[in-house]
Amino acid sequence: MRDDSKEILDEILAKWHEWEKGYSPLPKTGTNPVFRNAKSGRGWDTVDDIIDGEISSDIMKAVDFQVSEIAEPHRSAIYENARNCATGQTVWRSPRLPADQLERGVIVLEARNQLMRRLMAAGVLQQQGVD
Repeated sequence: MRDDSKEILDEILAKWHEWEKGYSPLPKTGTNPVFRNAKSGRGWDTVDDIIDGEISSDIMKAVDFQVSEIAEPHRSAIYENARNCATGQTVWRSPRLPADQLERGVIVLEARNQLMRRLMAAGVLQQQGVD
């Protein structure tokens, strides 16, 4: 079995970036507080779709928590890397990271390693062996 951890983490970061863009910690103005936790009807969803959606949401919440626990500048590196993974480009840069490419690369690699270890400890990722 090959170690696909880089691709797996890239996919998780891309999904997390898209999930995070749609997340709002506060309800939108003009909404009734009575309905803030209401979800739209799922009459057309199968049981598997509902379960997959809940699992995906829980995974994204776990990733979000683990990223929030990472100290700067590594957290900024994760945000930058997630945006690049989501867009499929490597053009996004954070002004909080060093301008020097080598320094930036070291910080991004350290940040990805920190996140990978945190996600494995949280049970989001499983360690894969290399044959």
